Amino acid sequence: MSRTAILLAATVLFGAGCSRNKPDTAIPTNGTSARVAMKDATGRPLGDLSLVQTANGVLLTGLLSNVPPGTHGIHFHTVGRCTPTFDAAGGHFNPTSRQHGYRNANGAHAGDLPNINVAADGTVRIELHTSMVNLGGGANGLFDGDGSAVMIHALADDYTTDPSGSSGARIACGEVAR
Repeated sequence: MSRTAILLAATVLFGAGCSRNKPDTAIPTNGTSARVAMKDATGRPLGDLSLVQTANGVLLTGLLSNVPPGTHGIHFHTVGRCTPTFDAAGGHFNPTSRQHGYRNANGAHAGDLPNINVAADGTVRIELHTSMVNLGGGANGLFDGDGSAVMIHALADDYTTDPSGSSGARIACGEVAR
């Protein structure tokens, strides 16, 4: 192999390695985004989440505080209402009528997300991606006629049990807003 070919190959490999280390701001979007103001059951603000439409789904990010420590289920719910109680948000977002859970052979709901782990000080940095929803219309669009909500539950999602993942009570809710 010629010296020029070796240098060219090394340059290509070095450039490819560097491109993997670019920050998440390089994720392509179509410009669609949403905000979710999370509150606990007493109405106390916990922080905001951001949703960004990417080429491969929706990226959900944010920093919350004053959340009970531990592992909690988090899901998109079918209705964009958190009042008068969190029950107003309906069940998990499930436009394809699947069963709940990543480990369920008949699942998962489009609204199923991985558990979050809240630190002992009540803070959690959320960085989740899902290809099962979008910020547009259509069957999996979160902006349908009645909107959608993000819900945090008291317990960890077991990723199997239909319809809720045995994730317990609803402890925080936020309406998805453009």
